[in-house]
Amino acid sequence: MTYETETDMSQRLQDEGTWEQFKGKAREEWGELTDQELEEAQGNWEQFVGTVKEKTGETAEAIERKFNEWTDGDSDF
Repeated sequence: MTYETETDMSQRLQDEGTWEQFKGKAREEWGELTDQELEEAQGNWEQFVGTVKEKTGETAEAIERKFNEWTDGDSDF
């Protein structure tokens, strides 16, 4: 499933179980992120993308692609 809007992504991440899974994958992918930064962005796609962009230089498109890789085909996500 590909998420079309930031609102769709934020809604998906607001589920506590989904957020915990996502947070673990984000830590693996972008080790520069701190636990505090991830907690501050919990469920807020825009804030998460802004933090990753600032810390890593990744583009929003690259971050969205990674999110879609994690969620596509993962029935538990």
